[in-house]
Amino acid sequence: MTLSFSHNIRRDDIGVAVVAATGVSGSAPLDAATEAELAELLETRKAEPLSEGEEKVRAAARDILRNGVYKPTGRGKPASEYLLGAAREGTFPRVSALVDVNNFISLKYVLPISLWDAGRCASADFEFRLGREGESYVFNNAGQEIDLADLVCGCEVTAGGSRPIVNPIKDSMGTKVQPGTSIVAGAIYFPTKALRPGEIEAAADEFLAKLFNGAAGLGGKLILRPGDKKGTLLDF
Repeated sequence: MTLSFSHNIRRDDIGVAVVAATGVSGSAPLDAATEAELAELLETRKAEPLSEGEEKVRAAARDILRNGVYKPTGRGKPASEYLLGAAREGTFPRVSALVDVNNFISLKYVLPISLWDAGRCASADFEFRLGREGESYVFNNAGQEIDLADLVCGCEVTAGGSRPIVNPIKDSMGTKVQPGTSIVAGAIYFPTKALRPGEIEAAADEFLAKLFNGAAGLGGKLILRPGDKKGTLLDF
């Protein structure tokens, strides 16, 4: 299978690390090793403040969402900040192995992440861009919508256009992972000027490895940085 991704965000400080994995299970429990790591991380986040370096990344991750009319405040903050608050309050969400891995990596690296079921998409071509005026999608079972104007979005690209399906705040209900999910794609949104060399590569590698959750699947990663306008193919 070939998935294509391109970086079309018109800023020089936003990167996207993309991972994709097939052969995963949307219904499998989280493996014991990751379960233990998550428990330890939750205790750390509850007991200790962010380090100076982590706080720098947190602030920068929020700043890359300040675009046009979009302001990352209140409920519009990056999902990583919501997870950090939930960890401190003892209300960290547990959903499924795939989603829990997503949230674990987000909490560990203090970066917002999207995860979607690539098998539910109408296309294998994706782009990252800013949301356009009038764009929105439903993000929960209650039918609530999020306004996507000027918000960083991941979109599926078809002959009919480019349709947003994920963002650093709330992902679309239309492509969220389900018990029957067997192929996933994920995106780590990162501030290029706030990370140490190799840090985003480490986050992407760990994200990909843990998505397999012990399964013998296939996958790959790529790091999209400003200037990577042309679609990059990911084969696996």
